[in-house]
Amino acid sequence: MPGRKIIIDTDPGQDDAVAILLALASAELDVLGLTIVAGNVSLHYTVEAARKVVELAERTEVPIYAGCSRPISKPLVTAEHVHGATGIDGVDFADPTVPVQSEHAVDFIIRTLRAEPAGDVTLVTLGPLTNIGLALVKAPDIAPRVREIVAIMGSLHQGGNITPLGDFNTYVDPEAADLVLQSGIPIVMVPMDITHQVLNTRERLDAWRATGTRCGAAAADLMQFSEAFDLEKYGWGAAPLHDPCAIVYLLAPELFSGRTINVRVSTDGTVSTGMTVVDWWRVSGREPNCDYLLEVDVPALYDLMTERLALLP
Repeated sequence: MPGRKIIIDTDPGQDDAVAILLALASAELDVLGLTIVAGNVSLHYTVEAARKVVELAERTEVPIYAGCSRPISKPLVTAEHVHGATGIDGVDFADPTVPVQSEHAVDFIIRTLRAEPAGDVTLVTLGPLTNIGLALVKAPDIAPRVREIVAIMGSLHQGGNITPLGDFNTYVDPEAADLVLQSGIPIVMVPMDITHQVLNTRERLDAWRATGTRCGAAAADLMQFSEAFDLEKYGWGAAPLHDPCAIVYLLAPELFSGRTINVRVSTDGTVSTGMTVVDWWRVSGREPNCDYLLEVDVPALYDLMTERLALLP
């Protein structure tokens, strides 16, 4: 049976890389393409990281499309202080040979959504939402054709991780994020409230290494590199795992629970820029626009991830 059709929009990032590996390991998912955006590092490096990851997984048939190099209306903010200069520091990847497609990522998204049956394609967004926002501006007709968007973004109880109120993906391009939230597309938000429960303990990373696969070892090494910043920031015994949670949601939504509510994004240029305004108690009177996840079965999530990483080279 064909897998669920997805486009992964991403800014790799160590955790993005692990999410891509997880998706490529899962027969339930048909990855139509990787659309790349600037975010964790500049576009040159996020594109190179995507090329390296698909080669590591021996899935070079998955096309890669370079997208937007900056947000819609503000300077690009990057996170080399977390991810290193390449975005995927921590593993010595071979120089990639897989090509980058000539078509712009935004145009690929539009073309694919118009060509596939309405409701067939899910957009999985692991980075800033610039590519998706611009696709909706350029081609508003695609909105009702999207099955849903599963987005790594938002925070209700955790504050921000790049400003006191803003999570990184939302803060980098708040205008694009709010545009997407107002698009009418079904949205599942996987926020820091989820990802801060999902902690990469040493035992969990060792289980990935114990798969005996090249990809399992790389996933553990990638997360061990990027955890240094979070361990110092949070003072926890293990660092949170972000982007793979979106892929796990697609594979096993029963592991998650939350509430259908309204979320908007602060774009006003003050200290609250990039804040997700989460109407958990439904006091605003605004129509619900997303399923906001709040709880997850963490042991089952890691069991699934370890099982899938063992299927890769």
